[in-house]
Amino acid sequence: MADDNHPRRLSRDMRSALIAGVKKATTSPSGLLGGILGTGRKKAPSFEDLPGFEAIRLQQSLAGKIGIPVPFYRLHEAKAGTDTVIDGQPCTNFTSYDYLGLNAHPRIVAAVSEAAAQWGTSVSASRLTSGERAVHRQFEGEIASLYGQEDALLFVSGHATNVTTIGTMMGEGDLIIHDSLAHNSIVVGAQLSGAHRVNFPHNDIEALDRLLGQLRGQFRHCLIVTEGLFSMDGDGPDLARLVEVKSRHSAWLMVDEAHSLGVLGKTGRGLFEHAGVDPHEVDIWMGTLSKTLVSCGGYIAGPRSLIDFLKYRAPGMVYSVGLPATATVAALTALDLMLSESERVASLQANGGRFLAKAKSAGLDVGESWGLAVTPVVLGDSLQTVMLSERLLERGYATVPVLPPGVPEKAARIRFFISAGHAAEQIDGVIDTLVAERMQLSRSGVTLASIAKNTILQRLQALEDEE
Repeated sequence: MADDNHPRRLSRDMRSALIAGVKKATTSPSGLLGGILGTGRKKAPSFEDLPGFEAIRLQQSLAGKIGIPVPFYRLHEAKAGTDTVIDGQPCTNFTSYDYLGLNAHPRIVAAVSEAAAQWGTSVSASRLTSGERAVHRQFEGEIASLYGQEDALLFVSGHATNVTTIGTMMGEGDLIIHDSLAHNSIVVGAQLSGAHRVNFPHNDIEALDRLLGQLRGQFRHCLIVTEGLFSMDGDGPDLARLVEVKSRHSAWLMVDEAHSLGVLGKTGRGLFEHAGVDPHEVDIWMGTLSKTLVSCGGYIAGPRSLIDFLKYRAPGMVYSVGLPATATVAALTALDLMLSESERVASLQANGGRFLAKAKSAGLDVGESWGLAVTPVVLGDSLQTVMLSERLLERGYATVPVLPPGVPEKAARIRFFISAGHAAEQIDGVIDTLVAERMQLSRSGVTLASIAKNTILQRLQALEDEE
């Protein structure tokens, strides 16, 4: 038995464990004493510890390993339109949602220049205080008239329009049910509201009907949210069926028209014109000014009671600067051009149909796209998608790859924005080039899985060498 005044000698295993602990402690941010006593200063906070940062770095590292630049935040050296310049190279542009080719239209440029001279470049206050201008009210009247609604309201951001509208009008005890592929701004607005949020399978109105049958009676108010034209898939919902379902379940229906104004319908008025539905049957119409209307901002059109509520309650209105007169005039003028020059809409729809038909005939996966302003080519593998987009750029076609989590896993795609201004040879050329480059890429056998496997094997070999 050991003498209490003479502690037992440490075993070999205990000594090894202690030495290892000391080594670890001396290399820790808190130092030796901090590692032993646990009283050292906490590690200085780093933005690199933010959730998702490591994933960003991993993607950038992977791009470096295969020798291609990161395909996002590319610098364009020309105005948005059917043509652009990247790194000094002229390209046909399939990344812009200037659907009717109105960006920098002479009438719009002249109207903006005149507005800037009269009103300056900012209203320099929220509209609630001193930022209200006559052109705001004029444009809101035009938007309300377009949708057969009592009133409308302009916001400075399309994303913020959804977030602040949904987040303000709905709350605890309410139900928000939206399409599973709804835009991030819809999801964030629903989360902010505190309402119970459920999504239904994409464009599956029967599933929506069943969910409402199960849930509607448990909640005070119910809001159904969908899109007129889905920006990742290029398809849309059955509006007549949605109206019937929402009416039967005493719910509000909100339609996001960001990508459907100027695109759907004979005159570009949107989903209601496309579907032959009275726009007054929809409770809330939302849209953005940055696509067809070549400006910046968003709008809500609906009953006057809703607009009055948002004017005084929505943080994105009350606590935000008003839309600049220049941006308002740009969108107002673009709307007038859209309505007075319907041939632009016809050209866009013809170009979209041409792209879709040629892509299908080439055996490309275009999902359920309606073949209008947006058509994806679904490739599946994220790495091949990035590499193919880069090869298209080298051949003179600007495109953007869309990767998870922006789309579901194994659904990576190149998304093509079609414009009224694209020429037939540009559309045919990009499809032919895509098919040829994809064939070469497939023969190489390079996939995200193969790169990941090689990276892991290299790392394991490095660890073995260290030992």
